[in-house]
Amino acid sequence: MCTLVYMGEISQEDIFRVQEAIQKVSSYDFSNYSYNSFYRRVEKILHDYPIDIETLIEKINKDYNFLERVVMDITVNTTEIFRDPDTWFFIRQAIEKKYSKQQNINIWHAGCSTGLEVYSLMIILSEMNLLEKASIYASDINVEVLNTAMCGKYKYHEFQNYIDNFDKALNLSENMRGKYKSVNMSDYIEVNKFKDYVTMKDFLVEKPLFIKHDLTTCRNIFDKDFDMIFCRNVLIYFNHDLQNKVINFFYENLAKNGCLIVGRHEGIIGSIASNFNKQDSVYYRKNP
Repeated sequence: MCTLVYMGEISQEDIFRVQEAIQKVSSYDFSNYSYNSFYRRVEKILHDYPIDIETLIEKINKDYNFLERVVMDITVNTTEIFRDPDTWFFIRQAIEKKYSKQQNINIWHAGCSTGLEVYSLMIILSEMNLLEKASIYASDINVEVLNTAMCGKYKYHEFQNYIDNFDKALNLSENMRGKYKSVNMSDYIEVNKFKDYVTMKDFLVEKPLFIKHDLTTCRNIFDKDFDMIFCRNVLIYFNHDLQNKVINFFYENLAKNGCLIVGRHEGIIGSIASNFNKQDSVYYRKNP
């Protein structure tokens, strides 16, 4: 039997119709996502299922479980342990300079995906003897990746590609080893190559609160100000207006000396940039 593969053209009107269909039957709103990014995700959905645009819209309207799968397919969930290793040096500096003397450090990972960045930060905090002081919250729109994050269990054959990141971010140069020890990965991660998995140690898995949250609603469901907000490689999937809306939301929910960490290829530009002082990869909140 031959498999039907979608080969048609997707018009701009088609994209708007898909967005409207999703918004009509759910609380999800993709109208301010990057058009090109959303287009590519819809194109992939049509190819993978495979269906045409009319069937996609019909199934979104009639089948909520299918809608949830579509939302998971639309949201991009690329992450890795200690992504952009050099950035973690500046994150470590920010923690030591601003927050190490506090009684509690409130941290939010917005758009946390499978949680590898959440675990990266907890390893840093543990090495600095600050993990007990930290209250860690993490959220994502995608329930599937949140389940992975909460379990802290990953495929070894996928994880091994990032082991060099671990070494680069934590096993420091000679001139820094007097201050920070060289880290043993086995203190934090259990590896079973035979069964093809790695698992984060229980004391890490049990620490964060993971919760489903749609960042585009700009609601602070945690009801607290944060010393650090991580939102790395998420904003690039939003259009300019939504980027500014979310950045302003972060600004309003940062503590007095709070900071925002975005992805290496993301930045804060325009008038909203005047609300922050940028130091390397870290944006510190300016106070009125």
